Amino acid sequence: MKIAIASDHGGYGAKKAVVDWLTEAGYSFVDLGPDSEESVDYPIYAGKVCDHIQSGLVDRGILICGTGIGMSMAANKDKGIRAALCNDLFAARLSREHNDSNVLCMGGRQIGPGLAKEILFTWLETEFEGDRHLRRISMFS
Repeated sequence: MKIAIASDHGGYGAKKAVVDWLTEAGYSFVDLGPDSEESVDYPIYAGKVCDHIQSGLVDRGILICGTGIGMSMAANKDKGIRAALCNDLFAARLSREHNDSNVLCMGGRQIGPGLAKEILFTWLETEFEGDRHLRRISMFS
């Protein structure tokens, strides 16, 4: 699995931690920015991750802003993107099992690093159940 990751200035610190965790765990990923805490527009970075997924360059994406709300709203406007804002383990697991989410959104100012790491790996390691859920997803994807 190859992953694209991006943030805005509000999620930059959390993105750096996620990059470290992905590296330590041996995941293949591309960091699409930004490279500092300087103010940026989150829709641009959400678009970069979504473009990578839509073009098949990566399988999944991770987007982090201050709350995760803006990133999830920006990402979900793109065809084939199923971005899930996850602030707990239950949402991370079910967003994969039932919704086959392909973008994880998190709020860098909402959750601490310990929980963020647990959410990340729960989301990465959970498989889509398919079956009845596939029918529902096909109604909007």
